[in-house]
Order: sequence, then structure tokens, then C-alpha cells
Amino acid sequence: MSSYRQPGVVLTDRHFTVPLDHTDPGGEQIELFGREAVARGKADEELPWLVYLEGGPGFGARRFVGTEAWLGRAVEEFRVLLLDQRGTGLSTPANRQTLPLRGGPREQADYLAHFRSDNIVRDCELIRPQLTGGAPWTVLGQSFGGFCAVRYLSAAPEGLKAVLITGGLPSLDAHADDVYRAAYPRIERKVAAHYARYPQDVERVREIAAHLAEHRPESAGHRLTSEGFQSLGIMLGSGNGSHQLHYLLENAFVRTPLGIELSDTFQEAMRTANSFAGHPLYALMHEAIYGQGKQPTGWAAERVRAEFPQFDVATALAGDGPVLFTGETIHPWHFEVDPALRPLRETAELLASRTDWPELYDPERLAANQVPVAAAVYHDDMYVDTEHALRTAASIRGLRTWVTNEFEHDGLRAGGPQVLDRLLALVRDDV
Repeated sequence: MSSYRQPGVVLTDRHFTVPLDHTDPGGEQIELFGREAVARGKADEELPWLVYLEGGPGFGARRFVGTEAWLGRAVEEFRVLLLDQRGTGLSTPANRQTLPLRGGPREQADYLAHFRSDNIVRDCELIRPQLTGGAPWTVLGQSFGGFCAVRYLSAAPEGLKAVLITGGLPSLDAHADDVYRAAYPRIERKVAAHYARYPQDVERVREIAAHLAEHRPESAGHRLTSEGFQSLGIMLGSGNGSHQLHYLLENAFVRTPLGIELSDTFQEAMRTANSFAGHPLYALMHEAIYGQGKQPTGWAAERVRAEFPQFDVATALAGDGPVLFTGETIHPWHFEVDPALRPLRETAELLASRTDWPELYDPERLAANQVPVAAAVYHDDMYVDTEHALRTAASIRGLRTWVTNEFEHDGLRAGGPQVLDRLLALVRDDV
């Protein structure tokens, strides 16, 4: 354990050991990493704890510098633990380099089956007494972190003083098919809004998609395809994503001695945006987080996409309509074009076909909930369906919602202090 200072905060790096399989506490152990943050003037005070669960799945906790974003508001009254969930960041990372230590694809898939919200919550419950002396703590869950928080309310509410959720109320019973069946129309609306804002992008996108379909260039081992280009639509779910996508598109082509080609600038930006090298668990576990019961997820986003032919690039290019972006969807081709995922293709197939996922949520326990809960629901959220979120909110006793279109899914990042302050105000009377 080491401590050091940044502007306004004292940071302490903490390491924890937890079982890979919590049903076998004496078996294999893995390491978790968390970074404690406390206001410099309060480092020696007894403060309540807040644990932050990042969105994803597959992302380590954000690396703040000082008191930026919402952290500055949080350390006014909490000692904060920024937890790298299992397999992410510095918590026994799971990726193409480390997973072969498990064995072949079957062993890798069995290992990763322990990396969902149920075990993330069990990890938290082992860590909590070590930090709080047994006192309950407050959970702040962003996106997938909110999914974990709802699991926490279902499985271990005694560990919770309060729960704050931003853009992360999951459906309690929707299959992955239902999730993506609701997602594609939302994505289409976001694309339409982008084209209404930047009508010049309609033709530019068609030109880029046609060029990629014909040439399929490579950048640093990453195959650049028209489907991969479509997936840049994930940017449309953030507050300034539409503008950033427009700026990326305007640098697409350059004149060379061989004619018009895609610029190095564009190819590098597309490769970087499409790469899962920094967060492979997002691709591997993205549909598994919805798995409950015996029905496999079975590449739900790919299968459901067939119900929305307007997203097919070839069909769009054969006609005169716009090429639609996608986003927040993972497909088998991701494991063919991305060198960070290519060695994990068979592992991903085994996860997609798995039929023994444990149930994640307890509707009866949630209906009897006693923990103060507040949730920011972003009305135009591209990543989490608003209807699903509000149905879940109504199923959790006492949950207070703040429904807003002031922010997109990244509201906690874009409006951090304001968002956190609003949620704390909603639960304060009951905390």
C-alpha cells in the first residue's frame, strides 16, 4: 500500500486478494486493485466510504488527476474507492496475453464466466469490511456499474448505506435479444439526428463505406472494414460525440500519386476507435452481462440486426439511402478484424453458447428494498433503454429517479459535480 498526493487529494493504492470462484473460497485467488482518494485536508478524518463502479463491462476505474470531474464533489464528504473490477485495469487483467495462462478456449470461457456482476458484488463485500470495519458504504455505479449496483441490492443490501446510479438501470428480465431489439431503433434515431445536424456527412459516409468495402485496408494489423466503420456510431451516445464523429469524417480522404485514398489520419483514428486492446472484456462479456438462465445469448446483436435491414451497408450502397452507423453492439466479425481479439474468437463463441448463467436479480427482494437509491435516467440514452430503465426503477421500492435530457449517457463525466450533487440530494433525507 502506497500513498501520494495530487492537487487537492491524497491517493492510496490498495491491493486485495479474492477468490476467483466465491463458492470455493479456498481455491484459486485473484488480485483486485483499488485507488483510495480523500481530500487533502481530510486525510486523517473518519469519513464514510463511497465505492465507484465503472461502466463497461471491461473498463478499469477512471484515472483522475486531482479533483477533476465528479471526484472533487465526492471527496467533500466521502473517502472514495475507485475500484478496478476483476479482469480490468490492475485487477488480474484478462486479455489475449494473459488468458492463454488458463489453457485453451474452453478453460478461458469457464474462467471468464466468473467475471460478471454477481462476482463483482461478492468482491465488494469481501473488500468492504477491510476498509470500513464492517460499516455499510455508498455505491456509485455508472452504466454497467449501475447494473452491478442493482445486483448488489438483490444480493447483499446489508452492505449498502445508499446507492447512486447514473445511466445504469438494467432490465431485470430482458434477454439480450430484447435489449438489442430495443437498441437498434434508438441508434437509428441518433444517426438521423447526426445527419440532420451535419447533412454533408451523408454523402461522405457513403464514400468512405464504399471505399472500405472495396479495398479493406489494414492499419497496424487491424482490418478496416465497412462494418467496423459503421461501429463508429458508438460515439453518438456521448454528449459531444456527434461533433467528434463529424471532425473524424472530414479528414477521411487525401489525394496521392495513386489517386484518392483514405488518409493515414483517418485510418489511425478509425483503428484506435475500433480497437479493443485496452478493454477486451467489453467485447468478450458484453452480451454475457445479460445472460440469465438456460437460453444462450448467441450473438444477439448480430442476429437481431437481421430484423433491421436498413443497417446493411451493401443494401444502403446499392440504393441511394444513407449508410447507418451502429454502436453498443458486438459482432463475430470484431474477433476477425481486431488483432487484440482475434486469438479469443473461439472463447467468445463458447461464451455466446453458454446455457448455465445464474440469475442476477431478485425481484422480490428489490420490491422490499430498504436502501436509499437514486438513479439518473438519461431520456435520450443510446446505450441503456429508457423504457427498460424506468420499468426497473418502478420495481425497486423507494428508488427515486431523475429523468433528464440535459445529458447523454456520459452525464457523470460531462456534468459530474452537478449530477452527483443531484443524486445525493435525492437520497440525503434517508441516508
